Amino acid sequence: MIPRHLAQLFQAVASGEMTPEKAAQAIEAQQQGFAETGGFAHVDLHRRNRCGFPEVVFGLGKTADQIEAILHTQIQHGQGCLVTRVEPTVAERLRSVFPEGVHSAMARTFRKAGPEAEGPKVGRVVVVTAGTSDLPVAEEARVTAEAWNCEVTLLADVGVAGLHRLLSRLDRLSDADALVVVAGMEGALPSVVGGLSSCPVIAVPTSIGYGANFQGLAALLGMLNSCSSNVVVVNIDAGFNGGYVAGLIARRAGQARAGVDGKSD
Repeated sequence: MIPRHLAQLFQAVASGEMTPEKAAQAIEAQQQGFAETGGFAHVDLHRRNRCGFPEVVFGLGKTADQIEAILHTQIQHGQGCLVTRVEPTVAERLRSVFPEGVHSAMARTFRKAGPEAEGPKVGRVVVVTAGTSDLPVAEEARVTAEAWNCEVTLLADVGVAGLHRLLSRLDRLSDADALVVVAGMEGALPSVVGGLSSCPVIAVPTSIGYGANFQGLAALLGMLNSCSSNVVVVNIDAGFNGGYVAGLIARRAGQARAGVDGKSD
């Protein structure tokens, strides 16, 4: 267990906020690497140690009681929390229980920042959308990359049907460590962006489009067949995956710069 978390437990016991028995259970859970929660979840407490980021909760299909219990477990063990695909009624419950958390209705996320988000921003991510209809998926990517403590900017509605909109904003892409490009319809935008930038491009196909779009399959196949060599693709509507990978790449790039110039970004 990280010394800072031990100190927090000791302070909670000293102030009467936590019983010694609860503190002992928290220490035991940290040692075994997971915490049994409510008979319906085993919260992975070592995910941050292994992967750099705490376990993320997929909210779809979980009840408000289940998500609340999982978040309490994460917070008790000194971790931040990110829930994706949060239903409106569940989000209302989480806002009341965790008032310090932030809910994004468009991204369908709920986030309570933890120690991993402390300190200066590290790495630069730009999220690009082809159209306004792609914003919910793009916002999920943005929230996720911000949870990595990256500097994130959003460039919306610059699809290939009006290419001059993108070309007039190329300066926004030039200093990015990773780009997340979100598009539906035929999914052409990531290839264009990939041909105009030197960093990794994470393409996110969306289910936005008319019938022959096949709920995002056409965009997915178009992106998989991209002739831009720096484009990789995640699943349909998977904004979380795009933002997660971009955050991972950007943080490594930012940390490398900090190691060279002796300061954080």
